[in-house]
Amino acid sequence: MALIYPTYLPNIATYMVMVQKNEVIFEVHDSYQKQTYRNRCYIYGANGKLSLNIPVHYSQNNRQNTKDIKIDNSSKWQSTHWKSIESAYKTSPFFEYYEDDLVKLFSKPKTYLLDFNFECIAAINSCLGYDMSESKSKQFTKTNSETDYRFLVNARQETSVKTPNYIQVFNEKHGFINNLSILDLLCNEGPNAFNFLKNEPFTL
Repeated sequence: MALIYPTYLPNIATYMVMVQKNEVIFEVHDSYQKQTYRNRCYIYGANGKLSLNIPVHYSQNNRQNTKDIKIDNSSKWQSTHWKSIESAYKTSPFFEYYEDDLVKLFSKPKTYLLDFNFECIAAINSCLGYDMSESKSKQFTKTNSETDYRFLVNARQETSVKTPNYIQVFNEKHGFINNLSILDLLCNEGPNAFNFLKNEPFTL
């Protein structure tokens, strides 16, 4: 069992936990925090590591649950994100194979961040051919048990997580970049991505 946060196009370490555990429980009763993977992911662009951030309506004066956070659609963030993804991976071995499934995520305005994150996870699972056993938390609990992987939501701890190397599009320009969005592994490894997630070890 693994307790994790549903994040935006989750990073590889999060997906390794999801695939390697028998059951996933998604934390849905947390208080929203900035500077986390809740509304961001990292991909490998031509100039190196690139952050994609979903703009949200968030008040620092009042504590808000993540499930109540609304996406700020005043900017064309969906178009920007998709163009960045397309530019980063159009020359990867498997981008065209998954392109039609992925572009649908960015074709219509979204209202709630949490709903969109679940939509992204469902789309990625479909691309991976992964039938996940999942449930949602019934209340928020503070725990440091061995099944608690909620710390993976912290974008500032990303350098402490080490995932195995694989060939990336711009490897020769910038070298291997660790623990990017699952999109990076999917577009570069294709059908082998699931076996990679299932069988490769990672360190924390």
